[in-house]
Amino acid sequence: MGVSESTGGLTGTGVSTVCTNTTAGPPAGLPDVARPGRSAPVAGGLAHGTVSRSRDVEPSADGRLGDRARLRRRQLGHDIRHELATIILLASLLDSAADVGPESRRRARQILDETRWLEQLQRAYEETLGGLNESVPAVAEPIRLDRFAAEVVSAVGLSTSTTIRFRAEETWAYADRLAFWRALRNVIGNAVRAAGPHGHVDVRIYQSAGWTVTQVDDDGPGFGAVPPGTDSLGLSIVREFAVAAGGQVEIRQGSPSGCRVRLRMRAAPPGEARPVPGECDATADL
Repeated sequence: MGVSESTGGLTGTGVSTVCTNTTAGPPAGLPDVARPGRSAPVAGGLAHGTVSRSRDVEPSADGRLGDRARLRRRQLGHDIRHELATIILLASLLDSAADVGPESRRRARQILDETRWLEQLQRAYEETLGGLNESVPAVAEPIRLDRFAAEVVSAVGLSTSTTIRFRAEETWAYADRLAFWRALRNVIGNAVRAAGPHGHVDVRIYQSAGWTVTQVDDDGPGFGAVPPGTDSLGLSIVREFAVAAGGQVEIRQGSPSGCRVRLRMRAAPPGEARPVPGECDATADL
């Protein structure tokens, strides 16, 4: 029995599809307020001979607390970035150490790559706190989805006993790098949790009829059958990415069991993409 998802909740049958790129209308205008230096009118007007004077307004206690909180966030963000830079340096030294074996070197490389993504997430979080993400649109560029997927599968495979099979072909789409990484990481992470430590997850990246398809199957109990947790928040991240990219996300019952998630985006012609750290063989079984 399939599962559908909509803004009204979950139902027991059908297929969930989120599509189309919608743009919210402009926010409603703010009410008029009195300009600085002009007194508010009173009943009957101003008395003869009176003068309206503007006065300097002392910042309120709430305003001072807000300034301190913003400064505190900036200071903490500064320290977090320094710690991330330290981890990156240590992982780089471990990766190049002469007394480290190939498996440890691979894990050090993965720590390095994951820390770089964490640094990007931290910067995006700080921009959100500062209100910058509301006005700065995501940057779409041609990226190779198969390489991004290979990196995510490699990272997740090192941290779970779930068997992850990965098949991919060279596949290009226009997308924001960080947004696609977040969406894919959530889909694969949800599938691994649903399948469990002895289960299986299949990840495929391919192109069909002008669309790129990122398909993730698991052999767990099926969507909605696992205890409630953070999966719903992760799926909201995937839905928002699909809408922003003008794509579609589908969630349906797997065959014969489990869950299947398909993320579709318009295909892009092969282009010059920035390198993705941690590239690995796209046919590897982890």
